[in-house]
Amino acid sequence: MLQLVAKALLSGALIVAIAEIGKRLPAVAALVASLPLVSVLGMVLLWQARPDAENMAVHAEATFWYVLPSLPMFLLIPWMLRGGHGFWLSLLAGCALTVALYLLMAHFGPRLGIKL
Repeated sequence: MLQLVAKALLSGALIVAIAEIGKRLPAVAALVASLPLVSVLGMVLLWQARPDAENMAVHAEATFWYVLPSLPMFLLIPWMLRGGHGFWLSLLAGCALTVALYLLMAHFGPRLGIKL
């Protein structure tokens, strides 16, 4: 239970740090947010829980393929905001686009030989 709390606190601290940096230096916060810190932390914690090379390889490769459908969200949101749409609508549209692209990836990825 203590490990779970420590993981949650570390993850929360990372999000708070990005938000605080973003108040003064939005580009630096974006750089920190774009770093695969969560993925690396997740891999470390997964390795500690289950040190299996093949499991880790599958996890890392699937992470790569699932990052790709999330990227268009980061273009749609600023485009909508600059077009006069509100933040919440822009965020919702970006998330909806990401979910749709995830579903497409999950459906077509295996057909294209991508292991997910």
